[in-house]
Amino acid sequence: MPLPLEGVRACAPRKNKNPLARRPGVLRALGAALLTAALSGWAAAQTTAQITPPAQPLTLQAALDAAQARSYALVAQDAAARSARELAVAAERLPDPMLRLSVDNLPVDGPMRFSLTDDFMTMRSVGLTQTFTRADKRRARAARFEREADSAQAARAMQLAELRRGTALAWFDRYYQQQMVALLSKQRIEAALQIEAADAAYRAGRGAQADVFMARSGVARIEDRIREAKAREANAATQLARWVGELAAAPLGDPPPISTTRLAAHRLEHELARHPDLALMASKEAVALAAAEVARQDKRVDWTASLMYSQRGEAFSNMVSIAVSVPLQWDQKNRQDRELAARLAKAEQARAEREEMTRAHLAETERWHATWRSNLARLADYDATLVPLAAERTRAALAAYRGGRGDLAGVLEAREMEIDTRIERLRIEMETAGLWVELEYLIPAEGETESAAAAPQPSMTNTPEQQR
Repeated sequence: MPLPLEGVRACAPRKNKNPLARRPGVLRALGAALLTAALSGWAAAQTTAQITPPAQPLTLQAALDAAQARSYALVAQDAAARSARELAVAAERLPDPMLRLSVDNLPVDGPMRFSLTDDFMTMRSVGLTQTFTRADKRRARAARFEREADSAQAARAMQLAELRRGTALAWFDRYYQQQMVALLSKQRIEAALQIEAADAAYRAGRGAQADVFMARSGVARIEDRIREAKAREANAATQLARWVGELAAAPLGDPPPISTTRLAAHRLEHELARHPDLALMASKEAVALAAAEVARQDKRVDWTASLMYSQRGEAFSNMVSIAVSVPLQWDQKNRQDRELAARLAKAEQARAEREEMTRAHLAETERWHATWRSNLARLADYDATLVPLAAERTRAALAAYRGGRGDLAGVLEAREMEIDTRIERLRIEMETAGLWVELEYLIPAEGETESAAAAPQPSMTNTPEQQR
């Protein structure tokens, strides 16, 4: 049955003047395209921000500054020193007085039980007790905490030296691993050209197919060494990030010269007195001597005075009590004297350990210095003789092969020898840089540490009998 005219008009779509509105598919496609482009741009921007390393080169000094700024070990030692100094101030004060409130002689049975005023013996008392610690003893206790603060500062200097050493070694490790990758990559390019030459000679009938495979094997070996070097480079970057954080992703700046160091050979024994490990041992000896002085002062007893006011009933008079108490050191020979002897023995132990550590560090430092000087001479020899000779041999073998007077095996052998020579030279330089780090950052420069550990006075190293 046909629809009436009114129904047809009602079902007919309304006309829209916007041509895009007649094509909803076009609008959806356009919107999706715009959304996809926006998301792609945002994702690309985020990815670029994540993978783009900082443009500023990371020099060794910048790495050292960054490592020191983000170190929590230094913060911990600063807090330890601050804690000891706060305790030193408290130790020099008198002990707090004691306030005593009491009810004495309170009856608990009979007609006057629990009465505070009926019995003449019942007293309501308020008392004050003060222990008067001798000034010398208080100063000795404060001095011990001051020595502990010095020890914390010496530990901070040792932590700073370890931080600088670790950061510098990680920086040089990454630098030389990058140099190793660059060296092998350059040799790979030259070896790849040899494949082309061998292939061309084989196609021209002037060479054997085995030469082609030999050349490709040489390139494959170099590529394997490149992968190994890149793995070491990634590990070095990870170790550097342990010290400097996100700055480890930055390109490295130029290395400092490693041919000179602040530590002169003829002043080793004198300079080692400021070695962080030895300074820490000296501060521990000072702490032990300060503890011995406290034990010596404890042989002199402290007096305690008490004052008490007691109130009784109205029919009875009030009372005041005064008391003085003093410890009785009946057995000083087996108590106070033995504690003093134990403290002095601890100081003697610290002194002996410091002397032994001084000898060990002196021998180790002399060995580092001698090896460093020897490596510098070896590097000069490599630059003047060994590396140029290896390069000339490669060029001569390559010229003979191109002229038909030599084989490819000779070229590959000469090239491998040159690579090994250059890698060995780089390895020696890396070892020399490590020795330079050990020497350069062994002794802190003047002003690098906030305070040095106080060395013990010779007059304080007396025997237990003399201290008594």
